[in-house]
Amino acid sequence: MTRNNRGPLPSQTASFQQNLDPSNALVPAGDAPERQKPNFAPSGLLAAESNSIAQPDGTSIALKYHEPAEARKPPAKDEWKLFVFKGSDILETIELSTRSCWLIGRELAVVDMPAEHPSISKQHAVIQFRFIEKTNEFGDRLGRVKPYLIDLESANGTSLNKEEMPPSRYLELRNKDMVQFGHSTREYVLMLSPKG
Repeated sequence: MTRNNRGPLPSQTASFQQNLDPSNALVPAGDAPERQKPNFAPSGLLAAESNSIAQPDGTSIALKYHEPAEARKPPAKDEWKLFVFKGSDILETIELSTRSCWLIGRELAVVDMPAEHPSISKQHAVIQFRFIEKTNEFGDRLGRVKPYLIDLESANGTSLNKEEMPPSRYLELRNKDMVQFGHSTREYVLMLSPKG
């Protein structure tokens, strides 16, 4: 191992005195600038990254909805289905229990349940399964996964059982509830399969 020819190494005592000597050009140990502490607060960069979906043509689609912390897939015993009616005809049956969240709208690149009517927004509404916990009169905490509907501030609204829903608010869905999106005449009827 070679060293530059600057003479022998100073002793340990001399080295420490050199750091404490105010006339020395080195910064004394006590006056070192304070290092910046790590900041673990959310920067928003990750959220901004996850708020959009990149398209093959280089553009991106901003997502209007993100699942809440209490989002859960319904248990296997609860078979929720959505029957899509046009008049008296059943057009489609959707097995809702296969996932925790269903985004409804016209933006085919991001929605889970496409709806083509022109009065329906690109990202119109969401059916979200949420784990809701309540405490009974005995102090026991009981929780269940239930379906909820939220309108994503759509231009033409969402109606639940023929009543206009408030935007950006979860409303619990119950067995046999009927939902309509925008001015579409299609009726979406929610059914919980009877336990056999």
